[in-house]
Amino acid sequence: MSDKNSDEAVVPKKKGGKLKVILGIVGGIAVLGGGGVAAGMYVGGGHDAAPKEDPNRPKLVPRATAGGHAAAEAGHGPAAGGAIDPRRYQASFYPIEQSFTSNLRDSDGFVQVGLGVSTFYDQKVLDNLKANDMPIRSAVLMTLADQDASVITSPEGKKALQRALKKAINDVLVNREGFGGVDDVYFTNFIIQ
Repeated sequence: MSDKNSDEAVVPKKKGGKLKVILGIVGGIAVLGGGGVAAGMYVGGGHDAAPKEDPNRPKLVPRATAGGHAAAEAGHGPAAGGAIDPRRYQASFYPIEQSFTSNLRDSDGFVQVGLGVSTFYDQKVLDNLKANDMPIRSAVLMTLADQDASVITSPEGKKALQRALKKAINDVLVNREGFGGVDDVYFTNFIIQ
């Protein structure tokens, strides 16, 4: 009987050993396969860390200096992770022709504003503004309707409203065109009643 017990004890150990060997082989193949894929990507050019620039993406417009040379330098601007330096880039201004009139939140009052925007990018941003006039108007009106009359009468409230309008306009452009590009919003008239 002791021979039977020793045979039975050996059988489970052998099965567990085979399973470990099989898992080891499969794991080794997976590691080698992953290394092969990585090597293939490196050789095939997949190792470039910088994404390819979209040729249709708006470009910053460098400000010309007195000598006629562009004042912009590489490594500046949003693509480099920094803010746009207005001394280096030329702003373009776009007046939105029709004014906006909206009721104000939780009141009988209303606001009427005229707006203009600026961008440091090329004509593509201005073209996108024109092409998306209706959704931009809607976003501006929704933003205005969410304002409190007592807040937007103060200078700080007006500045906060400008930031909210800039975000609303850029959100529309990003959703519809893939790029915002509006750097500032200006009031051309402002009436609260």
